[in-house]
Amino acid sequence: AGFDDFLVYLAVALVLLAVFIALYVRVTPYREFALIREGNMAASFSLSGSILGFVIPLASAVQHSVSLVDMAIWGLIAMLVQIAAYVVVKMLIPSITVDIPANKGAQGFFLGCLSLAVGVLNAACMSY
Repeated sequence: AGFDDFLVYLAVALVLLAVFIALYVRVTPYREFALIREGNMAASFSLSGSILGFVIPLASAVQHSVSLVDMAIWGLIAMLVQIAAYVVVKMLIPSITVDIPANKGAQGFFLGCLSLAVGVLNAACMSY
């Protein structure tokens, strides 16, 4: 029975991750995957940080949830928090939407680190 639960939680978590990535790359005005294929480190830092910033609270939700539905709800909350983090950085540094496609690593690294920091705080808040 434990292995079945593992597979279900893993499947739901992977679906949430795929939804997050699909949503995040639609919210940003640049094409992360195309930029990363071209070797753009700023886009790689940015997207990698946001993925980690989402996965850490998602892992916390898996660990601390009381049910699959509870985990999914907290996963959606983690998703919204990460999107909000991007929006806040975009407001603080409006040029980031052109800096990342221009491969300005400092801006991509900052966005990625901020996303990761927000994710760690988000995870800690979920560990009720």
